[in-house]
Amino acid sequence: MQRGQFSSRLTFVLAASGSAVGLGNIWGFPTKAAENGGGAFLLMYLFLAFLLAYPALMAELTLGRYSRSNMVSTLDSIASGWLQKRLGQLTGFIGVLTATMILCFYSIIAGWMIAHTLASIAQTLQLFKIAEWLVTFSLFRNISFSTAFIGLTLLVISAGVERGIETWSKRLMPCLILLMLGLIVYVLLQPGAERGLKMFIVPDFRQLADPQLIVSALGQAFFSLSLGVGTMLIYGSYIRSDEDLPVAGALVTFSDTGVAVLAGMLIIPALFAAQQLGVDIYAETGRLISGPSLIFQALPALFEEMGEGGKLVAIAFFTLMSIAALTSSISMLEVPVSWAIETQNVTRLKASITVGVFTVLVSGVISYKFTSIFEIIVEVTTEWAQPILSLMLCLFCGWLMHRNRLLQELKQGVPDLESSLFWLIWPTYVKIFCPLLIVIILVQSFLPLS
Repeated sequence: MQRGQFSSRLTFVLAASGSAVGLGNIWGFPTKAAENGGGAFLLMYLFLAFLLAYPALMAELTLGRYSRSNMVSTLDSIASGWLQKRLGQLTGFIGVLTATMILCFYSIIAGWMIAHTLASIAQTLQLFKIAEWLVTFSLFRNISFSTAFIGLTLLVISAGVERGIETWSKRLMPCLILLMLGLIVYVLLQPGAERGLKMFIVPDFRQLADPQLIVSALGQAFFSLSLGVGTMLIYGSYIRSDEDLPVAGALVTFSDTGVAVLAGMLIIPALFAAQQLGVDIYAETGRLISGPSLIFQALPALFEEMGEGGKLVAIAFFTLMSIAALTSSISMLEVPVSWAIETQNVTRLKASITVGVFTVLVSGVISYKFTSIFEIIVEVTTEWAQPILSLMLCLFCGWLMHRNRLLQELKQGVPDLESSLFWLIWPTYVKIFCPLLIVIILVQSFLPLS
C-alpha cells in the first residue's frame, strides 16, 4: 500500500505545528500559566520545551521516518527478542489508545468552542434563545457538538495525507496566526491589559523550585507538542528522506512555543482587562481563575462589556479556538487510523469511519459521566501517559536503534551531520539524560521537596 508523503518542509512544518498548536497552547498553556504564577511557569515551560521536548520530538521523527509505519509496527520493528518486541507492541498500543482517549475528551472541549462561536453569531443576529442554549452546559449540547467536531476531523483524515492533512494545514494555520495577532493587538489596547502582560512575562524566581509547577510545565510541553502518543512519529513517517530532520524539528518546536507565548499574551492580559471592567478574575484560593471559568465566563464577560465591537471580537476569538482544536485533532485521529490501515488491512475511509464512531461513543460516555471522569482522563493522559510514553520512545530510539542506523537515517537529509554539534550531543542526550530527567521530574511529583 502506497504511503502518503508531505510535499515540502513547509507543508510538514505547517502540519506538525498544527498538531502542536491546538487548545493545548491557546487554552491549556495560558490557564496553566495563570495557575502557576505566570512568568515563572513561562520560563520553566520554555526551558523544558527545549531541554526535554525537542530531543524527544527528534526521537519520534527519526523513528517514524526510519520505519515508515505506525507506532506499534515501528517499535516492534526496531526491537530484537521476544520480550523487547512485546514491550514495543504494548508501548505502541498504549500510545494509540492514549491518542484516541485524548481526542475523546478533546472533542468535547472543541465542541464547546464551536458552540460558543455560533452563540456569538446568534447574539449578533439577536437570536438570544438560541445563543443561550448554545452556551448552556448540557448533555445533549456536549454530545451534539463533540460529534460534529469529530465528523469534521474525520472528513480531513479520510482524504489522506496530501489532499487532507497537508491541504487543510496550509489553509488553517495562516488563518489561526492572523486571527491571534489581530486579537492580541486589540486586547493589549484595552485598559488594564498591561498588568496582565507584566504578570505573564516577569517571573517570580522563587516559584521555580515548586515541584508542581515543574510537573505541570513538563506535561504542558509534551501535550502541546503532541509527544508520546505517536502523532509526531506518524508525521515523521510522511517526511521525505532528503529532509533535514534536526532543522524541521527545531522549526516545529519554535513555532509551538512561539504560539504558546502569543496565547499567553492574548489570554492573561484579557483577564486583567476584564477585571478593569468589573469582572471577578480571582478564584476562592486567591489565584487567577483558569480552565473553563477563564474561557467561558471571564472572557465572554469581557467581550460583552466591550459593546458591539465585543461581539465581533467574541466571534473571532472562538473561531480561533475552533481552528486550533481542529489542527490538533487531525493528527490525533491519524494515529489510530494509520494503525488500522497498516495492521488490519482496511481502506483509509473504513478505518477513519470505524475510529470516528468509536471516538464518538467514548466521548458520549465521558459527557454522560463528565463530573466524575473528565478531569481524571485529562490528567492521566496528558500529565502522566504522554511523558511516560515519550520516555519509552527515547529509550527505544537511544538503546534499541543502533547508533549507526540513527546516523545513516539522519544523514539522508544532512550529509555532514556526523561533524555537527547536534550529532555530538543528541544521541547521548536522548539515550541517557532525557529519560533520566523525565523520571526525576515524575518521581519528584510523588515525593515533593519540602
